[in-house]
Amino acid sequence: MKIEILGAGCPKCKQLAANVEAAVKELSIQAEISKVTDIDKIIGCGVMVTPALVVDGTVASSGKLLNKDEIKKILGK
Repeated sequence: MKIEILGAGCPKCKQLAANVEAAVKELSIQAEISKVTDIDKIIGCGVMVTPALVVDGTVASSGKLLNKDEIKKILGK
């Protein structure tokens, strides 16, 4: 599973990254987690508001700081 956190590095983006890492650990799944800060790449994904969560190339959330449980629901599908 490939997970990308899109954002410029603001506090919400950093918190989303921490929440994703915690959710992946609790679910015991293998995932490649990366942070995308390049604004052109973010816009290229169709995201206009950050932070955003992209799972396997699909935007799962945009403009919202998801908590760990919300992320676990998305990753568990």
